Amino acid sequence: MKDFLDFAYDAQPMRVVFRPGAALTATAGEAERLGLRRVLVLSGARGADTAQAVADSLGEVCVGVHAEARMHVPVEVADRAVELARTLGADGCVAVGGGSAVGLGKVIALRTGLPLIAVPSTYSGSEMTPVWGLTEHGAKRTGRDPAVLPRSVVYDPELTLDLPVPLSVTSGINAIAHAVEALYAPDTSPLIAMMAEEGVGVLADALPDLAAEPRSSEARSRALYGAWLCGTCLGGTTMGLHHKLCHVLGGTFGLPHAETHTVVLPYALAYNEAAAPEAAAAVARALDAEEAPRALWNLARRLDAPRSLAELGLNEDDLATAAAQAVSQAYANPRPVTEDGVLALLRAAYSGTPPT
Repeated sequence: MKDFLDFAYDAQPMRVVFRPGAALTATAGEAERLGLRRVLVLSGARGADTAQAVADSLGEVCVGVHAEARMHVPVEVADRAVELARTLGADGCVAVGGGSAVGLGKVIALRTGLPLIAVPSTYSGSEMTPVWGLTEHGAKRTGRDPAVLPRSVVYDPELTLDLPVPLSVTSGINAIAHAVEALYAPDTSPLIAMMAEEGVGVLADALPDLAAEPRSSEARSRALYGAWLCGTCLGGTTMGLHHKLCHVLGGTFGLPHAETHTVVLPYALAYNEAAAPEAAAAVARALDAEEAPRALWNLARRLDAPRSLAELGLNEDDLATAAAQAVSQAYANPRPVTEDGVLALLRAAYSGTPPT
């Protein structure tokens, strides 16, 4: 077993601004601090109005708004955005929205070297990581590069007030998944463990409150704080089977990102629990429960979130293909990853029965 006090920890070199209203009051200052004079604002279609408001706050510094970000960053979407940034002579990008917008900004940064400012409106955590993703020919590939790490992150809880409750819930559980896998990652550390347990606990407390009162600034602030912690865990460690499975299910079969994380997480932790008992115990403490996998499943049930891959539209015939893809490349995981074991995990997640 790995010695808990034998570790390396990389602190991510970024600036964080966290306060209500910061999207419209602080983003321009962050661009100025970075010396940016020609900024391209990025978003998805759903967040176009918010992106335009941020663009307006930037004034003449903004050279355009590109609201074509899509889930899993299809390569053709990335190609168009990179070309636009070059055509406009942009010297930086501001990504406003969830993981899709931030992901698009990261690919632009990867290909052009332009600095990125992230203004998250969901709990995805992508803004805290040097991880990029791109989907091409039905397969999602990911990588790590310090060039894609946002230079500044502007957290504004007010941006999340209108996030629909179902998406808020699944986005929050997606964040919890980052912390869960960070607890048993090969490069975890005491600092990561503290942030992970705190992040899981904060989010598990905040999500029911915001579901009951979606316009509660206090509940939204706590959820965003928890997501920040969980995203930091994601950025500081190597993810395992859970994230690999979700990348396969999303990139190959087009399943929605946050909902897929929500469904798979209890079963992935159940798969790894015996090989990572301390991690499972930390999750159980954070959830004030005895069995972590069942507690995660119960949290999703309490919040009326999806609990089966069948609900998300996956065909049962695709389970074997997904399992084969998930074991096709080596990656760190506390329990050996076998095709039979992953297929059993996926079958349980497909049916949505409580994990055992």
